[in-house]
Amino acid sequence: MGRRILWINPVGTDVFDREMQALFEAEKLPDTQVEVRSLQRGPHHLEYHYYGALVLPDVLHMLVEAEREGFDAAVVGCFYDPGVKEAREVVRSLPVIFPAEACLYLAATMGDKFSILVGRRKWIPAMRENVERYGLIHKLASFKELCMGVHDFQKDPEETRRRMIRLGREAIELDGAEVLILGCTIEFGFFRDLQEELGVPVLDATVTPLKVAELRAELKQRYGWGASKRGGYETPPLHEMEAWGLGGQYPGLARAWGISDVGVGEKARR
Repeated sequence: MGRRILWINPVGTDVFDREMQALFEAEKLPDTQVEVRSLQRGPHHLEYHYYGALVLPDVLHMLVEAEREGFDAAVVGCFYDPGVKEAREVVRSLPVIFPAEACLYLAATMGDKFSILVGRRKWIPAMRENVERYGLIHKLASFKELCMGVHDFQKDPEETRRRMIRLGREAIELDGAEVLILGCTIEFGFFRDLQEELGVPVLDATVTPLKVAELRAELKQRYGWGASKRGGYETPPLHEMEAWGLGGQYPGLARAWGISDVGVGEKARR
C-alpha cells in the first residue's frame, strides 16, 4: 500500500522547496509520494521565537487541510519542532512528525550519547528545552555551534562540510558523542560524507523525519495507530469555533476547518 506524505517548510519562501523535493525523491520508498509545500506568507527562517509564532496558525491550518486532502502523514520541517501539541490537537488522526523529536529518539537507540550540530548559539536554549521535554537530556553530550545561519549552510557547501567535520570530530573525541544529529533541516546533503569521515551515525534532519513519516503512515494504515484523542490531544470542537465566529476573525480558519465565517450571534442579528 502506498502512502502520501506532506512536507511543510514552515517559512514564507519556496527557496528550498525544489532541492528538498529532489532529495526526498531520491530517499523515499518506491511507493511513497512526497509533496513539499511552503507558506504563502511569513518570515524566511525561524531563528527567532517570534517568527515561529507568526507562522504557527498557517502551519496548523495547512495540516488540517492536508488531512482533508487524504495525506497519510505530514512533517513540519523545522528542528525547533514548533507547535507539537497544537499540531497533534488539530488533526483527527493524521500522523504529524517533527524533525528534532524523530532524530532524538532514533539517536537514543544508536549510541549512549549524541551531539547536535547547530547553526548559532541562539538556537541552543530552545533545542535544549526540547531535549529535556522528550526525556533525553541524559543522552545529550553537547551542542556544537557552526556559526552559520539557516541560509548559510547551502551557500558554500565545502565550508559547511569543513566546519561540520571539525566540530563533529570534537564532539566525538572530547564530548563523548557516539551519534551526531544535524540540528537544522537546511543542513541537508552532508550526512553521508560526515559518516564516512567520522565513523559514527549522522542523522540528517530531513531524511530522518521523512523515514519516520513513512513508518507512521504505514502503522496508521495497517493498525490505525495515530495520535490519541483521549486527553492532551483532544481536537477543539467545530461547533464551538463556529459559534464564536472564529472563521470570520482569523483568515484561513474557516477554509481549513470547513466552517462558516459568521458566528451564531451574528447570524441571529441578521
